[in-house]
Amino acid sequence: MNNTGFWIIVGSPENFERTRALGFTVQGLKSRHRKKAEMMKPGDKFAYYLTGRKAFAAIATVISGYRAEHDRIWASGDPARADEDYPFRLDIEPDVVLDPDEYIDAEPIARQMDYASKWPAANWTLAFQGNVHSISETDFGLIEAAMKVAAHG
Repeated sequence: MNNTGFWIIVGSPENFERTRALGFTVQGLKSRHRKKAEMMKPGDKFAYYLTGRKAFAAIATVISGYRAEHDRIWASGDPARADEDYPFRLDIEPDVVLDPDEYIDAEPIARQMDYASKWPAANWTLAFQGNVHSISETDFGLIEAAMKVAAHG
C-alpha cells in the first residue's frame, strides 16, 4: 500500500514567491495546522494552489519531518493574524515549478476532484479555503498530470 500523503498548500501569490525565492527548499504551515504537520513525512507531495489567481503553480516533495521555527518568511494577508509566522516547517524539494504565465487554471481540475465535489459547483473555491488540505492520490494525479503538460508543453 502506498503510504505517501498528498496535500494542497493554499497561499497567496506573495507567499508562493517567498517559497520560490528559497528554491523550494522549505515550506511553512500556519500555527493552527500542527496536527497536519505532524502527519506529514518524507515522500509526501505538495500541490500549490494560489489564492486570487485560482491556479495551481507547483509540486514539491517533502524531504523531512516538521520542526518549529519562528523566523519570518511568509505573512498572513489577514490583519487579525499579523503575528502568524507559519512556524511548522518542512524541508522540501521541487518537482514541477511553473512560471507565472504557465499557471494552471484550477477550476477545470477542481470540478473533476472528489475532494472539491463536497462543495456546490458554483462555490468550488470553498474547497481551497485555509492553508493546507489532505487529498487523495487520484485527485493529486489530476493536478500533477496537468502540471507536467504545462511544464513540458
